[in-house]
Amino acid sequence: MSVELPLWRALAGYRVLTMAYAVLIFVYNMERYERPWVAGCYLAVLAVWTLATLPRVLGAAARCTKRFLGADLTVALAGIMLTLVADADAQRIDSPTLPSIWTAGAVLAFALRGGWRWAAFASSLVAAANLVQRGEPSGDTIHNVLLVWIASIAIGYVVEVARASERTLARALEIEAATRERERLARDIHDSVLQVLAMVQRRGTALGGEAAELGRMAGEQEIALRALVSSGPVPASAGASRADGSPEPGSGPEEDGADQGPCDLRPLLARYAGPRVTLSGPGAPVPLPPAAARELAAAVGAALDNVERHAGPGARAWILVEDWTDDVIVTVRDDGPGIPEGRLAQAEGEGRLGVALSIRGRLRELGGTAELVSVPGQGTEVELRVPRSAPEPPGRAPRA
Repeated sequence: MSVELPLWRALAGYRVLTMAYAVLIFVYNMERYERPWVAGCYLAVLAVWTLATLPRVLGAAARCTKRFLGADLTVALAGIMLTLVADADAQRIDSPTLPSIWTAGAVLAFALRGGWRWAAFASSLVAAANLVQRGEPSGDTIHNVLLVWIASIAIGYVVEVARASERTLARALEIEAATRERERLARDIHDSVLQVLAMVQRRGTALGGEAAELGRMAGEQEIALRALVSSGPVPASAGASRADGSPEPGSGPEEDGADQGPCDLRPLLARYAGPRVTLSGPGAPVPLPPAAARELAAAVGAALDNVERHAGPGARAWILVEDWTDDVIVTVRDDGPGIPEGRLAQAEGEGRLGVALSIRGRLRELGGTAELVSVPGQGTEVELRVPRSAPEPPGRAPRA
């Protein structure tokens, strides 16, 4: 109803103004009517009907039923035919009908309610009534009839197009919401389940025996899950929960951060520091919105996971935090073998979405950017840039 509501409000105003116009014409030409009491009674009914049905018209299509539209059109047609009874010279070219241009409002209601087909039906009845009332229709009469007929059909067609566009937009928004939720869940899965399955596969293969068979099965499940995450539809959910009904990490009120002030990014990154990971940053706090800080820290964690998996167990990594006026920049650099050209595109095609979703996807939702530079034999550098006023990411942000 967001598209149609302004049209119904405009129609309500049109009905009131044209009703007043019809009454003024009658008052101005009262002496010309042979039976002015007939015209007066009809216009009184018209005024009461217009004002009484004003809330219904303002209620738009939900209250303008077929029965109401039929009664409204009957009032208009009755006024056209009663013009012959009230005015002996009603067939003059310059003689208006009793409802005058109010009749067009009844036709437009059909157009707004049912589209161009309903408009064609209502305007055809009005055209027939006008032709009968005039007897021998003049060129002006035919011109006015055609104008109402064409205009009402055109408005009805525009309303149908607007409804179709609104449905398309609503569907596009649903698809976008489902896609964003699927990407968020894919990041969660990549950060947890897929990492565990990959570790089980590597450890099982290294141990051999029954553990090797377990590792093989874990590898098959990892491939299947990656394919599902990368292509399967995931419906948008109102909230995340485990199978036992307990909330997911990061979904409780203490993790939401909606009512908290800016969060210092440094403690969230400090958990990654260790013998092979060096953290460097400013001595003062690096404030960010809580959800944005957690998402940025999670992206850093995903980058370090890639270092551990692809650069080898002996690779070192460095995290550098830069606090600028408008942006916060976190750089993750390693001394591994680097990424061969075309490897990232190949990984995305195989359903390995660590960089695409866990890193770039997170930064995109924060209004930031993620740039990856890698030279074979010289390591890899990932620069994560987040604006100071980063928007809250949609859905619940997972814990870093």
